[in-house]
Amino acid sequence: MSEDSFVQKGAAATLSIPHIGEPQDFYFLLLPKATMLPVAAAIEPLRIANQVTNTKLYRWYIMTEDGAPLRCSNGMVVTPDLPLGALPSDGMGFVCAGVEPQEAAGEVTLNWLRREHRFGRKLGGICTGAFALAQAGLIKDQPFTLHWENQPGFVERFEHLKPSPNIYEVTSTLMTCGGGSAATDMMLTLIEERHGKQLAIIVADMCLHVRSTSGAAPQKSNYAVAIGSRNQRLLSALQLMQESIEEPLSIGELCTQLDISRRQLERLFSRYLDQSPMHVYSDMRLSHAFALMNETSMSVTQIALASGFNSATHFSRQFKRKFGASPHFFRKGWA
Repeated sequence: MSEDSFVQKGAAATLSIPHIGEPQDFYFLLLPKATMLPVAAAIEPLRIANQVTNTKLYRWYIMTEDGAPLRCSNGMVVTPDLPLGALPSDGMGFVCAGVEPQEAAGEVTLNWLRREHRFGRKLGGICTGAFALAQAGLIKDQPFTLHWENQPGFVERFEHLKPSPNIYEVTSTLMTCGGGSAATDMMLTLIEERHGKQLAIIVADMCLHVRSTSGAAPQKSNYAVAIGSRNQRLLSALQLMQESIEEPLSIGELCTQLDISRRQLERLFSRYLDQSPMHVYSDMRLSHAFALMNETSMSVTQIALASGFNSATHFSRQFKRKFGASPHFFRKGWA
């Protein structure tokens, strides 16, 4: 990008802030099939911050591993500004991934991440970029996150790492977000840290973005919103089911932990969900299996066990009932 393109004229909102020194540089490394929405959601706040202050506070660059154009998950081709290279001392580097993240980062990318980490650069992951960060060995005991859809597959591959359910996580050494508009929230936090709350508010307004109060906001709607009920026993039942995917609880065990009768439990599910508890539980486990089918190279038998099915044959029948194809045909069709 030309230096002139970092500050655009014509913003109705303006803010004068004192600024001395060089702009802060952001580098976005796009991996194959990266999701475009969170990349744009991360860059636009930087552009708007420059626009409303009429000051070059930030510069941003798109990178690919070899500097060649890259096709994103929506089929659009992005032409990068430069190939992988050393980051400046105060530069921030983000790995941007999307679908099939477990195969996206090659050794060149992983070695680049390790090298930049050794030199003390601040790094992060957008959407499913945490896969590459974990593969490079850069995620230790600090909080991190990635898109909720990809978390089951991530946990199966990196059993010692537990992603946060929050929309973003920012620490002194690592910045990650779950994708989508969460990237905007993360960038607004970085803007506020560097240039103050007033600028972050104006940038959010220019984005027509209702800012999350903190990164602790969950990525998914809670069960109460999803089912349109605040019945605490029903919500507790669903939470217990979600926490016991690999080793499912029986109806009796659910009732014991909830301190209600089997008839009460069945009435709750019938009234609010129009399904039996076991049908809801089975669908929940099948959805978990579906995510593992897409995001891991686990065998069908391994996926069945990880989703609470003792029999691969029974799992295959139930999977076909819900998704219209057996696990084996599904995976062949996806490939």
